[in-house]
Amino acid sequence: MADKLGILVGSDKFLGYVIQLTKAAYAKGKDIEIFFTGAGVLLTQAPNFKQLAGKAKLSVCDVSFRAAGLSGELPGVRETDFTTQATNAEMISSCDRYLVF
Repeated sequence: MADKLGILVGSDKFLGYVIQLTKAAYAKGKDIEIFFTGAGVLLTQAPNFKQLAGKAKLSVCDVSFRAAGLSGELPGVRETDFTTQATNAEMISSCDRYLVF
């Protein structure tokens, strides 16, 4: 079984690092989950956000997304992936490694 990496993105900075880390972990066969919350939801609007699609399970805090005035579809994010902080808590308990940006 592959190690599982959880990434919490709560900042509107460091998307490049998140993408590169995700690509490296994906290349090593790791399972990756990324949860965007707070100001981190703003990164979903960046053109290079789509590079995460298919490499990680992406979840977005629905409350933060709406509070930021955002709407619409995101690459690699299904309607059911707009979720609550409970998803973050589940990610923490199920991951071997957990990083925060």
